[in-house]
Amino acid sequence: MLVSKKVKRFLQLVPGKQRFGVYRFLPFFFVLGGAMEWFMINVRIGKETFYDVYRRKRSERQYEARMEKNEF
Repeated sequence: MLVSKKVKRFLQLVPGKQRFGVYRFLPFFFVLGGAMEWFMINVRIGKETFYDVYRRKRSERQYEARMEKNEF
């Protein structure tokens, strides 16, 4: 219960409740999404970024699909 009260109090501190309602949090989520996208593009974990892995997996799937298509 104590955490719930603290969260509620923190949420009450965000301005614009009367005018924007729940949409007042939208800029925070927009910034959070941009930060996640930047992290996925630029931060390397090991030797690869998220998009390096995505591109490699996509090309592997395309290759496998072509091989299945050519197998009769």
